[in-house]
Amino acid sequence: MRKIILKRLIVSFPLLLGMTFITFLFIQIAPGDFLDTLKLNPQVSPQVINFYKEKFHLDKPVVIQYFSWLKSILKLDWGYSFTYKAPVIKVITLHAFNTLILSLSTIVFSWLFVFPLGIICVRYKERFIDKTITFFSYIFISFPTFLLAIFLLYLATFIDFLPLGGMRSLNFDELSKIGKIFDILKHLIIPTLVLSLGSIAYLVRILRANLFEVLSSPFMNALKARGLPKRKILFHALKNSLNPMITIFGYQLSGLLSGAALTEIICSWPGLGQVMLGAVRSQDLYLVMASVFIGGLLLILGNLVADILLAWVDPRIRYERF
Repeated sequence: MRKIILKRLIVSFPLLLGMTFITFLFIQIAPGDFLDTLKLNPQVSPQVINFYKEKFHLDKPVVIQYFSWLKSILKLDWGYSFTYKAPVIKVITLHAFNTLILSLSTIVFSWLFVFPLGIICVRYKERFIDKTITFFSYIFISFPTFLLAIFLLYLATFIDFLPLGGMRSLNFDELSKIGKIFDILKHLIIPTLVLSLGSIAYLVRILRANLFEVLSSPFMNALKARGLPKRKILFHALKNSLNPMITIFGYQLSGLLSGAALTEIICSWPGLGQVMLGAVRSQDLYLVMASVFIGGLLLILGNLVADILLAWVDPRIRYERF
């Protein structure tokens, strides 16, 4: 395990450097920058523009700018957001917790239903319940997320319990601690459903196909010939079907802070996704770089977690890597 972790960490460092440098280069190649927008504002003097250029080395070549940013990152200085007129770390911290809550609730809700539904499909193969689950899986995979969000918000207009967006009610500060928790959970229902239903449909189809493939393998036929109960056979099949599911779980962990910008915007969820989308549109250099750096770091950590879990679950992978 230590060799696996060490190897992944060694490989991840140049990957992270390459990812951030290419992003930095593309932002600089794109025509214009955020300072061009400031120049159009008559209230912003040329002295202020020059001050920003000198302070953040924007008047120097791209390579020097990149290494200057990299040096600041090592000092835990994420730069300055021109859009929000505040340090990048403050902007991210303000919205990251909200996105983290939404992402975690989506992951928990999704995986809570995946394995029971997948087992039910295998247990009742080609029967009504299996065909029903498969049918709805096709629908939710192909259904656009933004349309699902609009549809659920429309249904919420007929249900007094469900809020029509946001993260907190107007009287949130007046509620007790338990009341505040329930209020946030109530606001989580619609965005969590929007992000989870497509994920559940996709994962159930993968798990169903893997289980059917494993159950038709020769060693499963040998277990059936030995007279093992169906429950134990299904348990062995499930254990041997986990590898692709663990890999997907690692990718989901990498998206914890990336959020789903469109869903957050439609549901008025004050998360990090729409902040990053706005940063790209306004060419807010250091806010974009922070989002890419965090996304890349989480992607590497997610894959590392997936590799460790795969090596732990499947001894064949562990022996091959050693």
